[in-house]
Amino acid sequence: MTTSSDSSQRPNVLLITVDQMRFDCLSIAGHPVVETPNLDELARTGVRFDRAYSATPTCVPARAAIFTGQSQRTHGRVGYQDGVPWNYDTTLPGELAKAGYHTQCVGKMHVYPARRLLGFHNVVLHDGYLHHNRNRSHVAAKDHYDQVDDYLNWLRERVPGADLTDLGLDCNASTVARPWHLPEMLHPTNWTVTQSIDFLRRRDPDKPFFLWMSFVRPHPPFDPPQAYLDLYADAEFQAPVVGDWADGDDAMQEGLNPVTFRGKVPQRRLKQAMAAYYALITHIDHQIGRFLQVLNEYGELNNTIIMFTSDHGELLGDHHLFRKSMPYEGSTRVPFIVNDPGGWLGLKQGAVLSEVIEMRDIMPSLLEAASVPIPSSVDGQSIWKLARAVPTEKTDALIEGTAVSDLPALSGRTRNIEASAWRSYLHGEQAQGDASNHWLTNGKEKYIWFSQTGVEQYFDLVHDPLELHNAVHDSEKAARVVYWRNILVQELSGREEGYSNGQKLIVGCRPIATLSHVYE
Repeated sequence: MTTSSDSSQRPNVLLITVDQMRFDCLSIAGHPVVETPNLDELARTGVRFDRAYSATPTCVPARAAIFTGQSQRTHGRVGYQDGVPWNYDTTLPGELAKAGYHTQCVGKMHVYPARRLLGFHNVVLHDGYLHHNRNRSHVAAKDHYDQVDDYLNWLRERVPGADLTDLGLDCNASTVARPWHLPEMLHPTNWTVTQSIDFLRRRDPDKPFFLWMSFVRPHPPFDPPQAYLDLYADAEFQAPVVGDWADGDDAMQEGLNPVTFRGKVPQRRLKQAMAAYYALITHIDHQIGRFLQVLNEYGELNNTIIMFTSDHGELLGDHHLFRKSMPYEGSTRVPFIVNDPGGWLGLKQGAVLSEVIEMRDIMPSLLEAASVPIPSSVDGQSIWKLARAVPTEKTDALIEGTAVSDLPALSGRTRNIEASAWRSYLHGEQAQGDASNHWLTNGKEKYIWFSQTGVEQYFDLVHDPLELHNAVHDSEKAARVVYWRNILVQELSGREEGYSNGQKLIVGCRPIATLSHVYE
């Protein structure tokens, strides 16, 4: 019997995503508290991208970018809006399936309808709470949460009557935490790995596989198992950073709201939330280690290309802000690691790269790794041109689309692969009512424009990486502000909202979360 471990096959592809993990929550990135031993090892022996961003940092648009490889302007989701059908003809799992891969997702998709496959052969679904599907007043019975979510039904078989709200924690609460109340094996993080391991047993052994292992945590609710919360019980946490531009008054006491976006949260509650957030990350890390161990037991570790990232970040009190969607680093910047245990791609092991990459780059990168043509609809770029060191024979074969079984004929051949010009900046945005924003960054500077108020911000990320000083009115930065403002004028020119007339930015245009072409 032929297995996907045979040298005649293309590599497996493992995409691991988490939800709402900040860019800095890795030990190897210098975080003073959080423990991430397995992710650290993937980074130590792989490549870590230090300037990875989510251009539209909420779940729906970020995942649209992953699925399609497109910018937010192309895929059309420029804010968070549930209930809009996903009618994309060309997707990452779809292209891999057409090319002969066995494709499987376990965990979070966050598409609509919730059970739309979008190219996967099968989905074992847990999307988290999903407000839209829980709303019994307008959701059809066939799409109600009880019917579409596999984890909830699995849990109820083991704990009759169980629900996701049993702990009394809101699914978006960023400031309230408590321990998981059931055995750890019943936690959704463990379930995601258990189901992923089961896929290794059930997969087609004659095909390479694409597995998207998609965790809901560390997105709230902040409910780590007690053992992980205990790891941080005595930790000394650094206070969240607060810029000189941040609103520190909180006259309406919004920080007392357990589901707040902003405000001064009581210190004890904030410390517990931070401990639980870090605990959830360590819990995920250990479960990733569990999966990698089993992958090795199946003999597939060295035949699998691994990519790890998050769909967006979490502000966690920075600048008195919480959750995501805002244009600041804690919200927009994410961890991003690639690893290639079998040496298929010839990566620069241990490299930390500063090029600005984004969710749209996942699809072309994984397609290239699988020797699958990149569709013309894709806006993103393959990251391997940045991450490669000395090309290997396997690298050459993948680049040329040559079967690995033909590798002996390539012996002694050399190839000089240069990283072509990378993107000079990234445009990000979020349609979000009065807080709607657009931002530009090249990883060294950031320009922000709030479309409803006209407020501008400029941060020198080289000298001010924590975004503590808004330098938009500093005379020595005036030319840079004008430079970036003009770029945004051109980026927004022709957009249906009317944000730009091609000459200047126009304040107060009505933001929309989904561009009209999505409905066509």
